[in-house]
Amino acid sequence: MIENRNTILAVILSGLVLIAWQYIYNIPQMEKQRAAQQAELAQKQAANPATTAPGATPTPGTTPTAPAQQAGAPTTPAAAAAPVQPRPTVIAASPRVKIETPSISGSIALTGARIDDVALVKFRETVDPKSPAIELFSPSGTKEPFYAEFGFVPSAGSTVKMPTKDTVWTQEGTGALTPAKPVTLSWNNGQGLTFKRTISIDDKYLFTIKDDVSNVGDAPVTLYPFGLISRHGVPPVSGYYILHEGLIGVLGEKGLQEYGYKAIDEAKAVEFKVTNAWLGITDKYWAGTLLPSPKANVQARFSSNLVGTLRTYQTDYLLDPLTVAIGGTATTTTNLFAGAKENAVVDTYDRQLSLNKFDRLIDWGWFYFITKPMFFLIDWFFHIVGNFGVAILAVTVLVKLVFFPLASKSYASMAKMKAVQPQLAALKDKYPDDKVKQQQEMMEIYKKEKINPIAGCLPILIQIPVFFSLYKVLFVTIEMRHAPFFGWIRDLSAPDPTNLFNLFGLLAFDPTQLPVLGYYLHLGIWPIIMGITMWVQMKLNPTPPDPTQKMIFDWMPLIFTFMLAGFPAGLVIYWAWNNLLSVLQQGYIMNKNGAKIELFDNIKTTFAGSKKTT
Repeated sequence: MIENRNTILAVILSGLVLIAWQYIYNIPQMEKQRAAQQAELAQKQAANPATTAPGATPTPGTTPTAPAQQAGAPTTPAAAAAPVQPRPTVIAASPRVKIETPSISGSIALTGARIDDVALVKFRETVDPKSPAIELFSPSGTKEPFYAEFGFVPSAGSTVKMPTKDTVWTQEGTGALTPAKPVTLSWNNGQGLTFKRTISIDDKYLFTIKDDVSNVGDAPVTLYPFGLISRHGVPPVSGYYILHEGLIGVLGEKGLQEYGYKAIDEAKAVEFKVTNAWLGITDKYWAGTLLPSPKANVQARFSSNLVGTLRTYQTDYLLDPLTVAIGGTATTTTNLFAGAKENAVVDTYDRQLSLNKFDRLIDWGWFYFITKPMFFLIDWFFHIVGNFGVAILAVTVLVKLVFFPLASKSYASMAKMKAVQPQLAALKDKYPDDKVKQQQEMMEIYKKEKINPIAGCLPILIQIPVFFSLYKVLFVTIEMRHAPFFGWIRDLSAPDPTNLFNLFGLLAFDPTQLPVLGYYLHLGIWPIIMGITMWVQMKLNPTPPDPTQKMIFDWMPLIFTFMLAGFPAGLVIYWAWNNLLSVLQQGYIMNKNGAKIELFDNIKTTFAGSKKTT
C-alpha cells in the first residue's frame, strides 16, 4: 500500500511540476509571442485590410455556396492598400443609423446594412465607471474589425443583382433604433426586386432582422438567405485550457462544436448541414452569435481565410432557397445576439426562442451538471449578502458541510492507517526479500483492523469534480467581473493589485514592469495569505519519512503562492478560505478519532531545523 501511495504521490507531484513549468515558463513565453503577433498583425492590417464579399454572384452553372467561400478577397488593389484608421473616424465616414438601448450603444452602417458598431454600455474596460464602454463590434477599416452581416445569394446562373457589402441602403423615416422603435431599410436593384429590411432590438442584446423581398419583375427569382459574423485578425485570448474562446455553436445532432483560432487555422473550414443550430464567435465574457430559426435547414460553416497576410475568421450559414413569384413577396426572419454572456439573459433567450442549448454559450465545461447549479447557488447567496466575494465564502462552507461525512471517513481511515504503520514497517524487517509475503501479511493486518485502503482516497476523488466546478464558475462567469470584495480588492476577476516587492505600495514603482523579471514579481497580500494557509495545512500531517517527499511538501506552498499570484483574486480568496476550512475540519476529525494533531510539533521542528541549518 505504501508503494502504491508513493506511486500515486509521484504522479500527482509530477503533474504539479508540469503545471508550475507551464505557469512559470510557457505562459510568459505565450504572452510574449502573442504580443509580438498582435504588433505584427496590426502592421499587416494597415498594409492589407481584408474586405468580405458575401453575396457575390456564383459562377454560372454552379451551386450557390455559403458566404464563407466567397468572403475575404479584396476587391481592388486600392482597397487592399487602405490604411487602418481610428474607430471613431471610420464610423463617422459613412451614413449610419444610431442604436440606443439601456444595454447597447452604436450604429448600423447603411453601406452594406452591417451591424458593425456595438458598445456594451453597462460594462466598462476598468472598474472606473467613467472608463470607456466595452467595444464588441467594430467596422472594417479599424484595427480589429468584428461585425455581423445578412443578405442573399442568387441561384446558380442567375444575373439578378443582390445587395452586397457596398450597397447603400435607404432608411425609411428617421430616428435611432431603440427597443420601442424598429428601423426599416430598403434598396431597389433596378431589376424589379425591392429589398426591405426591418431591424428591431430588445433592451438587452437581441437583434431581430426581418427581410421582405418584393418582385415586380417579369420572372420569378430564387435566392438563398445567409448570415455571417466575421472577425479580422487573432484577438487577445486568456490562453487557459479551462476556457474556450473562438468559434462556437450547437449544431443540431452534432452538438456543441468549439474551435479555437489555432484549431480552425489548421482545419481551414468545417461544414455542417443541420437543423436547430446557432453559431458565432465568443470571447471570455462577450459574444456575437447567429440565431437562425430552430426549424430552418442550415448549411453552417466555421472558416479561417488567409487574405494576403491577414487571417480572418468567420461563422456563417446559408438557408434553403426562397422563391419570389411575380408580383409576390417572400419573407425571412433571423436573430443576432451581440452582448455580454450574462447567465440570466442567455437562459431567457434559450427559452424564448426555443434554441438548442444556447446556455452552452457560457463555457460551463465537462461538469456542466455540477457547474451550473454551483453558479445558481453562488448567485443566490449573492442576492442575499450583496457581495460576490462573501457569497463565494458561504458556498465554500456549504460544500465543506455537504462533504463532511465523506471527509470524516477519509480522515478516519488515514488515522487507522497511521496507527498500523509500525506493524507495516516491521513486515519489511521480517520479510526483507519477500514482497509477496509482505503483501499477504499487510492484507491480514488490514482485515484484522478493519481498514479499507481505498476509503481514504475515494472521498477525495468524489470531491474533485465539485471543487473543479466551483473553480470553473469563478473563472468564466461575467458576474464576478469587476465585482468588489473588501478593502483593496475592487475586482474579484483581476489579480490582487498589491505587491510585496514594492512593500505593498510604499515604494513608488511597479516591479511588474521590470524587463524579464517583472512577470515573476507580482505577489499580493491574498496570494501570501493563501500560501500561509497551505503551509499550515501541510504541517498538519506527519512529516514524510522520505527526504525527497519532505522537500517537495516543504516547497509546494511557496510554489503555489507564486503560481496563483497572477490568478483572479476571487480564486485566490476561495483557495485560501478552503485551505483554512480544511485545516479546521481535519483537526476536528483527527481529534475525534484520537489521532495526534502534529501541527505545532511539525512547525517547531521546521523552525528548529532552519536554525540548525543556519
